[in-house]
Amino acid sequence: MTARPAPPAELERILGYRFKKPELLLTALTHKSFVNEQSQVDAAATGPVVDDNERLEFLGDAVLELFVSELLYRREPDWEEGKLTRMRSRIVNTEALARFASGLGLGSYLRLGRGEEKQAGRRRPALLADALEALLAALYLDGGRQVLSRLVEDLADRALSLSDDHKSALQERLQEVCGRPPVYELIERQGADHCPLFKVEVRDSQGRKLGVGSGTSRKKAEQAAAAAALEKLAGVGDCQSRG
Repeated sequence: MTARPAPPAELERILGYRFKKPELLLTALTHKSFVNEQSQVDAAATGPVVDDNERLEFLGDAVLELFVSELLYRREPDWEEGKLTRMRSRIVNTEALARFASGLGLGSYLRLGRGEEKQAGRRRPALLADALEALLAALYLDGGRQVLSRLVEDLADRALSLSDDHKSALQERLQEVCGRPPVYELIERQGADHCPLFKVEVRDSQGRKLGVGSGTSRKKAEQAAAAAALEKLAGVGDCQSRG
């Protein structure tokens, strides 16, 4: 039997919002694996069969980008378009969304199929990020714009507060798509002891160079290398697609 998820009403209490159309919330919490495997016996135990959350995820992606764009536009009048775009990407990426979804405990409310349950789907970053987007779309369609705005603002604040930790962001990215963390190597040290300059290269688990960075300490150089790697990996979905 598939594990029974936590009641959606508990999530409503956490959000501080009661859905006018509860089926929207239920759909947002329903992974396609659940729909594919659902039987009449399961339906009696876990609730009615509804559509999976992929269409809501599609809408939620656009809703999230719009709300984040408006938030940054209003909050940061001095930022130029390039910086607005970069900051938005730090907020709407899979790692930031999954981290925020975990903070909400969203994984415990998801309706998953047996296979996805066995593979720890409730903790899988990509699945959590998709579910969060679906939830935001459900709020948008249900008229919960105020709650939606609050969630987006919280998401932005948390993502941007961690945005300077490039090493953690890179490790999360590679753990998700490759299953292994990056490797850092000191390739050069220049200058006197009181004023050194370190140069570090970061590679993926297969030895491919991702970025190079410099700094007055090895830690700063590693952060710079990680930042360069993240810039290079922007928009790349898997390890095999990189040269």
